[in-house]
Amino acid sequence: MKHARKLYSLFSLLALVALLATACTPAATTAAPTAVPPTAVPPTAAPPTTAPEPTEEPAPEIGTEAHPIKVLFVPSVDANMIVSGGEVMAEALKEATGLVYAVSVPTSYAATIEEICASPDDTMAFIPAQGYVIANQLCGVDVAFKAIRRGWGVYWAQFIVRRDSGIETLEDLDGLSWAYPDAGSTSGYLAPLVYMKELGIEPGETVESGGHPQVVNAVLNGEADFGTTFFSPYAVPEGETRWAVGDAPDVPDDVIESCAPNEQGLFCGDYQVLDARANVREEAPDVVQQVKILGLTSPIPNDTLSFSPDFPAELRAQIEAALVAFAETDAWGESIGSEDFYGWSGLEPAQDEEYDLIRAMVEEAGITLEDL
Repeated sequence: MKHARKLYSLFSLLALVALLATACTPAATTAAPTAVPPTAVPPTAAPPTTAPEPTEEPAPEIGTEAHPIKVLFVPSVDANMIVSGGEVMAEALKEATGLVYAVSVPTSYAATIEEICASPDDTMAFIPAQGYVIANQLCGVDVAFKAIRRGWGVYWAQFIVRRDSGIETLEDLDGLSWAYPDAGSTSGYLAPLVYMKELGIEPGETVESGGHPQVVNAVLNGEADFGTTFFSPYAVPEGETRWAVGDAPDVPDDVIESCAPNEQGLFCGDYQVLDARANVREEAPDVVQQVKILGLTSPIPNDTLSFSPDFPAELRAQIEAALVAFAETDAWGESIGSEDFYGWSGLEPAQDEEYDLIRAMVEEAGITLEDL
């Protein structure tokens, strides 16, 4: 019994000590949970709503119906003749190359230059030496061929007056009224202008007539004292020596009264007139009896066939070969070979440096495209 009481007292003491120890221990501080900011979830990006770029249709190929090759002719003679003859050429070239062509006659020499420069990859143009030089300088137009007329690779400008005018020498032209075709014409304007400057001749009033036939009519009708147009040597009867530099430019005096037109052209006996007077033979059959050639300038390189600067080389080669072949056909005479058209009896390759003489003339005269 006594022993049991001792054990009970011991257990009570231990319990008290444990209780006191617990009471003296500082209470554990429970840390508040750290707030974790919610993770921002970016909204799902919507796919771009930009409309897709429109797909450009490829440009039509050059030489097709949708993109024909432009063929330009300067308006030096009757536009109807140029268009009809040009279509003959276009059809022959189409048959040879399979390409499509569109013939046009711009309103002036300057408009022709502007058109070929504005269409750098699809245009060919029949332009005279001055027009070629200016177009080459402006945008790099490149010469391919020059005209051959009855064996000549050059031609001349002629001064014409009425036979009853009393004008006998070029010096007599000083102060007189001058009719010319267009300021872009090499033979009608540039070459005579430079030639007159060299001779000290200062013309008076000027009349821009629009074409070589119109100049002849202006002189014939008294609208100007003298005019300047292209000159091609007359053709001589079979068996006679052809005209040569230094010979009188007009047909022999003893055949002048016989001059009259026929279906083949303007003839004085067996001599055929091939200068600008022949282009007015229908409305003025006595033009040779009324209008004479006073004199000529120095030779001028013949007019050109030139291509726009970026014309495709492969197509150009096809066209050049086709033109050479076309020049050997009868149809050539119904086109550019006609004396009522440009009178090209043939063509031959030309080089740019052949036109350096014209460059010098253009520079001397101070002519720009704006002047034309």
